[in-house]
Amino acid sequence: MGYLIDVTDKSFAAEVINSPTPVVVDFWAEWCAPCRTIHPFLETIAAELKGAVKFVRVDVDANPALSQRHRIQRIPTLILFKGGKVVGQTGGAASKESLQRAIEQALGRSR
Repeated sequence: MGYLIDVTDKSFAAEVINSPTPVVVDFWAEWCAPCRTIHPFLETIAAELKGAVKFVRVDVDANPALSQRHRIQRIPTLILFKGGKVVGQTGGAASKESLQRAIEQALGRSR
């Protein structure tokens, strides 16, 4: 079972901005090799943090307004929202460990 929920321009507010739990948003595209590389890492981290953090993804090609609104200049870009506000952001291909560390730091947790 996949842990990343696909969101669109229409569902973004309900799934991300109004979420009672923190949300990691993965801005990605089908043609993006680094996006495909980190996808399994995000699935694993999402499974480990299930219930504490929601993981969603936005296809930048299908949702250009969201990409523009959040000033996405490269993909993959991960943005962490907490209480509807951006609390962290990272971009580019990375290891599972560095992704997890960035997410935990944005949440105010430490390993």
